[in-house]
Amino acid sequence: MDGYEVIILAGGLGTRLRSAVADVPKCMAPVAGRPFLWYLLDGLRGTRASRVILSVGYLKEVIFDWLDPSEWPFEIDWAVEGKPLGTGGGIRLALSKCKGNRVAVLNGDTLYDVSLDVLMEDWDAPVCLALKPMEAFDRYGAVELDGRRITAFREKAWCRKGLINGGVYAIDREALDLSSFPEMFSFEKDVLEPMAAEGRLEGVVDEGYFIDIGIPEDYARARQELPEIQAVRSADRRLRGGEGWTLLLDRDGVVNRQIKGDYVRSWDRFVFLPGVLKALRGWASRFDRILVMTNQRGVGRGLMTREDLDAIHARMIASITAAGGRIDGIYVSTAVDEDDPSRKPRTGLFEAALRDWPDMDPERCVMAGDTDSDEAFARNCGIGFVRMGG
Repeated sequence: MDGYEVIILAGGLGTRLRSAVADVPKCMAPVAGRPFLWYLLDGLRGTRASRVILSVGYLKEVIFDWLDPSEWPFEIDWAVEGKPLGTGGGIRLALSKCKGNRVAVLNGDTLYDVSLDVLMEDWDAPVCLALKPMEAFDRYGAVELDGRRITAFREKAWCRKGLINGGVYAIDREALDLSSFPEMFSFEKDVLEPMAAEGRLEGVVDEGYFIDIGIPEDYARARQELPEIQAVRSADRRLRGGEGWTLLLDRDGVVNRQIKGDYVRSWDRFVFLPGVLKALRGWASRFDRILVMTNQRGVGRGLMTREDLDAIHARMIASITAAGGRIDGIYVSTAVDEDDPSRKPRTGLFEAALRDWPDMDPERCVMAGDTDSDEAFARNCGIGFVRMGG
């Protein structure tokens, strides 16, 4: 597949977010020292996106002043709204700036970590939507799907389980005619809903991480979770793997969120890092073997039993497997004594793995961890190291 263009709708007024973020467009809301828009653009690194058109309007000068096109591996262009055009008018204006036929559209206040290259490969409709599975929601309307055809959009109401429009679209410019619409219109209401009723709209389910910062509560959540997903992205780009390679993973802070000052004592306290299930699916294809190496002093201190820990790991592996990933072995030190040979950064866990896997080549091993102890462990074992988040 050749490269494609991406439109980012970055002209939102951010009315509901004003209590938390003022004087900037929604896409420029700060998250861990960077604008939200930075995370959207960074997510396009490594994809086949060759050109990005930013559709801007409200406080566009803030975006102009911040963005340096030379920092990005794709061309940057602008579609500037002289006045609010709605999502439909904004998309139509940005499409007029596109050069190719197949175009992806992203919302500037939503991060949906879809497999964009996959979405852009194959569809047979004017528009194909990425659909996010959700549970217990009332903020979004549910989408009805029959095979790949979207049949209806339901109004917002409490829903126990369903699919939502994730705000990521693949558009066939030749098949989508927006010329008859007024200057300002809604892409969702005026375009997508009638197309669904006519059977001319496709949808693809994607389990990728999703967050919409349109309200202060979710913006606060983004400020915790986006640095985590960025840490996973950064490690994923450096963990190349290959034939005969083994990936060693620390657990807390790498696979799941660490609980400061405590231990993950039960499954209900185990939270996968955002994006890590998707990353594990990719690592499963790039590494012959994936092993977890973890210190779990909570067992040694009597705060949980080994049976508790094994139950957590059984459910962790089941979830990773269901998401298309793989864990081939888990090596645990429950020692309390810092000098115990099994406890990282000492090499006992690695030596145990070498005994279990005689064909494992230390020269083709790499460790992903989040602490100085993990880095020292890798150094003591004579293997490569990638720091999660650094």
